[in-house]
Amino acid sequence: MDKDGSAILAFEDGSVFKGRAFGAAKTVVGEAVFNTSMTGYQEVLTDPSYFGQIVTMTAVEIGNYGVNPDDEESDGVKVSGFAVREVSPIFSNWRGKMSLQEYLLASGVPGISGVDTRAITLKLRSAGAMKACLSTEGISADEAVERAREWAGIVGKDYVREVSCRKPYAFAFNAEAMGPFTVPGTKLYNFTRNGPVFKCAAIDYGAKKSIFKRLSFHGFDVEVFPASACAEEILDSAPQALFLSNGPGDPSAVGYAHKCVERLIASGLPTFGICFGHQVISHAIGAGTYKLKFGHRGGNQPVKNLETGRVSITSQNHGFAADAKSLESAGAIVTEINLNDGTVEGLRLKDKPVFSVQYHPEASPGPNDADPLFSDFYNLVKKSLK
Repeated sequence: MDKDGSAILAFEDGSVFKGRAFGAAKTVVGEAVFNTSMTGYQEVLTDPSYFGQIVTMTAVEIGNYGVNPDDEESDGVKVSGFAVREVSPIFSNWRGKMSLQEYLLASGVPGISGVDTRAITLKLRSAGAMKACLSTEGISADEAVERAREWAGIVGKDYVREVSCRKPYAFAFNAEAMGPFTVPGTKLYNFTRNGPVFKCAAIDYGAKKSIFKRLSFHGFDVEVFPASACAEEILDSAPQALFLSNGPGDPSAVGYAHKCVERLIASGLPTFGICFGHQVISHAIGAGTYKLKFGHRGGNQPVKNLETGRVSITSQNHGFAADAKSLESAGAIVTEINLNDGTVEGLRLKDKPVFSVQYHPEASPGPNDADPLFSDFYNLVKKSLK
């Protein structure tokens, strides 16, 4: 749609924001959330964890470096809609292949610009994530509000089946060509693939490609399984390790995943879970999760490790969290907390080689503070096989 066309973003509380349309001519509904990342809008757009959501970016100008196929985190745009203060009229980057406007148009996703994203963010922080409607088709404000109110919402929804792979596959990636990340004077990003290479079964709840790239880089051959796979199917592949990915929706709604992971944990497989996978582990051991008021989305979330005292700045995208009391009752140890609100950010089991974090250690985009967790996972597997 032409950038001068009208667009509307309406919320279930009756508030309406009018702006300029870009991307596709379409009307969508979803959960309105905000992301505080300064860069990485393409990674946000293609992160399957955002399935069913209308994302507002808090950074003022979006689209200035364009998009390119190498930075896609999945097979295309997964957000329902996109809201920005200003969309850049041009892009300038040697890697850029097309503009953000062209990208959303080709993906069939509507966008709205020229809206007060600060006001939207303050609204969502105060009232919590809301049901919303974004339209670039010229519908009335009353109709947009009504559509937002009629949407069923995200609680109780299994969106994992919508974004997971359909059948198992081997993740093919040249880890050696990726090269190690190095920080002078530190040992943060040692290249570990010159040691033994372990076979890792990864359950795809809506995984980002960068996660599998980091696993490959750190010494794993990754075989990816759909979220619907049963424990026996995964164990028949003779994995030496188990990884549980990020994903969208309500973690309490995927009982089949809870049962599968419960069985896999009982088998003794060294296990590492992130984001949605962290929440699945919580349910698999008998603990619970709950919906956060407005969630954590962005590349600047501070997390403290309670066992080491180390603070990391992390990349996050989630609207649910594990319940600390039920984790402790289930025999898990809370290892990390969010310094903004005290919510659980990490756990480990006392009697099994299992740990997980609520954030995205692969970043993409975001800080690389948590990348050593992949090395920790590698060392855990190596130790368990002795």
